[in-house]
Amino acid sequence: MRSLANPLVAALLLTAAVLPLPAFAQDAVSPMITVTGTGTVEATPDIATLTIGVTTQGETAADALSANSAALDAVMARLASAGVEARDMQTSNLSLNPNWTGYDSTSVTGPTIAGYVANNMLTVRVRQLDGLGTVLDAAVADGANTLNGLSFGLADPEPVLNEARKEAVADARARAELLAVAAGVKLGKVVSISETAALTDPIPMFRAEASAAPVPVAGGELGLSANVTIFYEITE
Repeated sequence: MRSLANPLVAALLLTAAVLPLPAFAQDAVSPMITVTGTGTVEATPDIATLTIGVTTQGETAADALSANSAALDAVMARLASAGVEARDMQTSNLSLNPNWTGYDSTSVTGPTIAGYVANNMLTVRVRQLDGLGTVLDAAVADGANTLNGLSFGLADPEPVLNEARKEAVADARARAELLAVAAGVKLGKVVSISETAALTDPIPMFRAEASAAPVPVAGGELGLSANVTIFYEITE
């Protein structure tokens, strides 16, 4: 037999013979069914978040800010007397700006400052929803002149979300079984499960009527949703 003339070529051929095959050539990808399931659970809200504001004017910046602080202190004191705890009140977005006038074309001197305007926001968490109308009235009675929103939620949403997750998994399983039957295959074990961001139905807002009685509110229900994606193996 004729030997290889080049020892280097012989060594390369021997090395190639013992190299393992690529991973994708060794392990064939198992056929799978991929489904997404959704679960939604309705719950009655047990907490409300109210955002109100106090806007005041003054001839000087100090006057406007002093009037704003006094009005906001009165609002917070009234809310406390209505049962709102200090931990459930938070101020934010304090601003103080000149009130410019004289922008019209007839002005000779141009824009001038006609006093100052101070604004401050107060976020209030209401834990007793049956007293929410009274809280709204109390806020307005002592100087809150801006209402920026009222929303409802759950103090502890996790138990409701867990029920929604269970429903989402059951929904995904039912979809996978349906697809397997339609395709004439058998459903195998779960390969992976992933959860996407939970969703919440539109939060019910309050309704208000001109009345001497406390402002009527309706909390309605919240719908908390969970979405999961599950990969199932297909067995023949």
